[in-house]
Amino acid sequence: MTEQDQAQAPKAPPKSARRRAREIILQGLYQWRVGGADEASIEAYAPEMEGFAKADREFFVGTLRGVIGQHEQLIERIAVHIDRPFRELSPIEACIMMMASFEMLNHAETPYRVIINEAIELAKAFGGTDGHKYVNGVLDKVAAIIRPTEVAARKKPR
Repeated sequence: MTEQDQAQAPKAPPKSARRRAREIILQGLYQWRVGGADEASIEAYAPEMEGFAKADREFFVGTLRGVIGQHEQLIERIAVHIDRPFRELSPIEACIMMMASFEMLNHAETPYRVIINEAIELAKAFGGTDGHKYVNGVLDKVAAIIRPTEVAARKKPR
């Protein structure tokens, strides 16, 4: 692509503060799950990460702490909808599903479809080739349990 083509190419819309926070949470959860980092070290390192200054800090802290603190319960909610033991999932997909499940449980103000869409976008950006499809399928099932009224209302014919 030439410089002129790059200048004329449409720019992606700016990322919201929540999207930036979700990206940083995912990276932190990955450090926790794969590298054994603790919550305090993740929170101490996060401000050095690209985009942190424009991220929703309160959402970052609450979600990171919440997922780590509730990870066993989140895994139980997810495990009934997957085709293999949770520990065998890609660490990225596992962290995305825990984060999205936590958000569905604790952020009723955010529609479940928005949460799932954000999870899909994270899986496309950070996960394996078709990981987003797996994340979508599992989270649709999780949403039906966590938010049955919202899911049923969405499925009614208009």
